[in-house]
Amino acid sequence: MSPRKIQQKKAPATPGSPAPERPAPRRSRVKKTVAILSRKRSLYSTRRLVSAIRERGHRPLVLDTLRCCLLLAQGAPRMTYRGVEMKGVDVVVPRIGASITAYGLAVVNHFEMMGVPVLNPPSSIARSRDKLRALQFLSRSGLDIPRTVMAHDRSNVRRLVEEVGGLPVIIKLIKGTQGVGVMIAHTLPEVQTILDTFWDLGQEIVLQEFVAESEGRDVRALVVGSRVVGAMRRKAKKGEFRSNIHRGGEGQAIELPPAYMEAAVRAANIIGLEVAGVDMLEGHAGPRLMEINSSPGFEGLEGATGRDIAGEIIDHALAYAGSKSGGPQAFGE
Repeated sequence: MSPRKIQQKKAPATPGSPAPERPAPRRSRVKKTVAILSRKRSLYSTRRLVSAIRERGHRPLVLDTLRCCLLLAQGAPRMTYRGVEMKGVDVVVPRIGASITAYGLAVVNHFEMMGVPVLNPPSSIARSRDKLRALQFLSRSGLDIPRTVMAHDRSNVRRLVEEVGGLPVIIKLIKGTQGVGVMIAHTLPEVQTILDTFWDLGQEIVLQEFVAESEGRDVRALVVGSRVVGAMRRKAKKGEFRSNIHRGGEGQAIELPPAYMEAAVRAANIIGLEVAGVDMLEGHAGPRLMEINSSPGFEGLEGATGRDIAGEIIDHALAYAGSKSGGPQAFGE
């Protein structure tokens, strides 16, 4: 893989301050229809993307993923939405929730079959949703990850724990999200009980090394194309080891060192994502890749950094659509 230029915009002096005044985006000569796949129009990320599309003189179209009807017959695939034929979409920005991954992937794949550019392809979304599969790709490419074990053998839990560096140990559901299904176990009986419970429920889990030096903190970098467009350090609330904003964690804007920017962009490229939230632990030797998210929320990141993350995503979506259609790379000129 050839290296790509990586850069990060300068953060404002005061994290969390309002976004600085900027000139209004230039309007394109040709109005584009940008579809956002989202279950709820009222979600912060969806509202911000809609606003960014309108600011650029284009037409936003919010589609409830589960209301898309996929039609297959001899010849070209078709799609209807609430009974109306779906035509004229120029690019799709998928915001696929974990609870509808299977149908969401079918919808994204159908748009691709219809020749519509999709900002994150279905194969890459699926890869990111499977925590173990994503880590397999990242580790094979030489990125540093916490030691991880997946097994179904209940006969020697002690050995599994030793493989990830001993107690305490992190236990994760393969397809958990926003910190749901992530636990910490401090004793072997705890580990055995948690594993037995999830295995009996038919759930796939992994054991992962507890990186003590991270101290309940991690770094979230948001990658768009080949750039980190914003980053923050998330710190868990008191009594909690998970730093997710949805679990009460606090975010503070940071300037990422070059090694962290490079690792985040490489991770997104390896998984095949144009837009990705990359979570990293701050290890003694540098960044340790923990997780990658194909539909990252950015309310906390915009609040912490004051940056127009939604605008960055839409600008890239328009350029991406142009590159796929053979049209101009930059709209608005």
